Amino acid sequence: MAVCGVFLLRLRHPVAVGWFTVVGTGAYYLLSTVDGPLVLVPIAALYGLASSGRLRSAVTLGAVMIIGVGAGALAGTGDVNGTAVFMLAGWLIAVVALGAVWRGRVTYAEEEAVLRATEERLRIARELHDVVGHSMSLIHIQASAALRRLEKDPARAAEALTIIKVGSREGLRELRGALGVLRQVDEEAPTAPAAGLELLDELVASATLTDMTVTVERTGANGPLPPTIDLAAYRIIQESLTNAAKHSHARHVVVRLHRGEDHLRLSIEDDGRGARPGTSRAGGSGIAGMTERARALGGTLTAAPRSEGGFAVRAALPLGAGETTRERSTS
Repeated sequence: MAVCGVFLLRLRHPVAVGWFTVVGTGAYYLLSTVDGPLVLVPIAALYGLASSGRLRSAVTLGAVMIIGVGAGALAGTGDVNGTAVFMLAGWLIAVVALGAVWRGRVTYAEEEAVLRATEERLRIARELHDVVGHSMSLIHIQASAALRRLEKDPARAAEALTIIKVGSREGLRELRGALGVLRQVDEEAPTAPAAGLELLDELVASATLTDMTVTVERTGANGPLPPTIDLAAYRIIQESLTNAAKHSHARHVVVRLHRGEDHLRLSIEDDGRGARPGTSRAGGSGIAGMTERARALGGTLTAAPRSEGGFAVRAALPLGAGETTRERSTS
């Protein structure tokens, strides 16, 4: 009864309960003439130790049980023989191995959950950086222009303020869409269109409001892109235009998109002042975020000053990555 009763405390004191059940069971079989399935209790405690990660304690207890039963067989008690000891050893090894395997599966599942949560946080951080960074850069540039023109050219100042109003509204719309992944189950999904290359004309129009000319060249096949590729391409172009206006002070930007059989290739080149060798042009996580986007889809991205002046961002996104990412997210 004591052995069975103390088993209820295995979750709070697993090692102590394991030793008590082993010693108590051994004492029972030595002192009692009535046989019974009491040996199942220490075996269950042994599995509990192995499945909770206490493999060393489990192996030690298993060895003690085998040695104790083996000593009884050698003493010639008549209750057990060599075959019984061999079978018991096999059962105990199997129990410990099964517990260790279960612990490994639980640990792997926990690590996988942490990894998925980390990836999701990074994805949300990239979305927020791209949305807020682009909108705030536009607002900053136009606000500076409005302050300079406020006294000398009120009409142009009013135009800049209008651009700020439009840009802030669009930024809020995209921000709500990005935060939609955090909405409660009973909230309505955002009705605004998801960011993608279909909105490229609007993105270019907002960039031209900063007195920067943007030219778009499309080549290759037509047709819809996988959603993940579509979003990544849009965000890369958006971040590149933001950097061109904010850091490079470019006057002209050329955006080239080529859709091949296997890849979507992007090239964003500007005529700005670029960056000094060995320095980060954005001074933040913009280029790093673009690179992470491309790598997450199995693609590549390079960002560096051009030899003839200005800055260039080039990316290659595999078109098959959209389906792979979607399958992984639903698995």
